[in-house]
Amino acid sequence: MQIYLPIADMPISIFLVLGLSAAVGFISGMFGVGGGFLLTPLLIFIGVPAAISVATVSAQITASSMTGALAYWRRRALDVKLGTVLLMGGLVGTVLGVWFFNAMRRLGQLELVIILSYITLLGSVGSLMLAESLKALWSERRGVVPPRKRGPHHPWYFGLPLRMRFQRSKLYVSVIPLAVLSITIGFLGAVLGIGGGFLMVPALLYLFRVPTAVVVGTSLFQILFTMVAATVLHAVTNQAVDVILAVLLVLGGVFGAQFGARAGRNVKGEHFRLLLALIVLAVGVRFATEAVIRPADPYSLGATELR
Repeated sequence: MQIYLPIADMPISIFLVLGLSAAVGFISGMFGVGGGFLLTPLLIFIGVPAAISVATVSAQITASSMTGALAYWRRRALDVKLGTVLLMGGLVGTVLGVWFFNAMRRLGQLELVIILSYITLLGSVGSLMLAESLKALWSERRGVVPPRKRGPHHPWYFGLPLRMRFQRSKLYVSVIPLAVLSITIGFLGAVLGIGGGFLMVPALLYLFRVPTAVVVGTSLFQILFTMVAATVLHAVTNQAVDVILAVLLVLGGVFGAQFGARAGRNVKGEHFRLLLALIVLAVGVRFATEAVIRPADPYSLGATELR
């Protein structure tokens, strides 16, 4: 059963889109990460134009992160002050990302930029995650207990100017590194159609030592509003948000996430990280093969807009 996507200007199988979004929703619910870094590549693989995939997944991430952020806010597991600081930087990064996105689209290089960016991002992040998870599994098998970190030593960037205290996160740190982090992730989110949670959460945990109890909710708070901005900007500046596709993605994602959350409770932490690392690497490898393998039809005709 097919449905016509008016913005993407193509027919597509409803069951294929629902199946992909449900699978990504399952992974998102299982691992507690946003699915944009998987859903955007999968849409590109099935033929949806890169620009439409990025912009439409931004709308899907907005819907999914809203429910999560509200749940954490009700449980008081969210640092609103820290989230607001991250949001301000994220909005700047989002505006810059949409501007860069539109510039590359006008030059006809957008798809190449997206593919190369995904290869670099997923390849590097997946490799680091795989190495860390294999090391943890090896240590567990040998019965080695990892040494605890000593003392309250803080990294040098904590002492930069413009320091601010975040009571709920028990953090006293310069806002400069927080701004750099949020601007970077906001930029990547707008260009690649990712919420950035799989980058933001580890950064807050390991670089800024934000307590685990508030880190996910704070990240979702920032993602929610930056993705709202990205969706609006993409819709207004390049009319690339396909509402029909977005609705199908939301329906499938919500359905899959319920089962993923239940499955995740039965998976050990080390196996958890290993599975996620393999998934991330698999998508990166798929993008790499897409970039180097000669297409079946290397020539195509198309209209070029002159300005």
